[in-house]
Amino acid sequence: MARVLVVDDSQTEIFKLKEMLEKNGHSVLTAESGEDGVKVATDEQPDVVLMDIVMPGLNGFQATRQLTKASVTAHIPVIMVTMKNQETDRVWGSRQGARAYLTKPVVEKDLVNAIAEFVPC
Repeated sequence: MARVLVVDDSQTEIFKLKEMLEKNGHSVLTAESGEDGVKVATDEQPDVVLMDIVMPGLNGFQATRQLTKASVTAHIPVIMVTMKNQETDRVWGSRQGARAYLTKPVVEKDLVNAIAEFVPC
């Protein structure tokens, strides 16, 4: 199964996502800010990153751009997981390098399927 990095400033969201992921056999790393997410992804090289958008400091769009542009992390797929559900947000996320986009509250089946698309089990 996959090593998944969850980047979200909400402990509640981290808990929910971690619970879903572990129930489906994935191991979970966490970060509570965009800056920490970039550092953990660089250091730990997870199989996939779940990235919130609205965070203080480095937001999810900025963190995604850093991850997808840096040679050491460009191979790691980023899936945006956010409350922002406008088409412009989806387009902007894609332009930053996100490979998929899920809106909260996340449906467990959709989350598992999105990860499976990028990380063959």
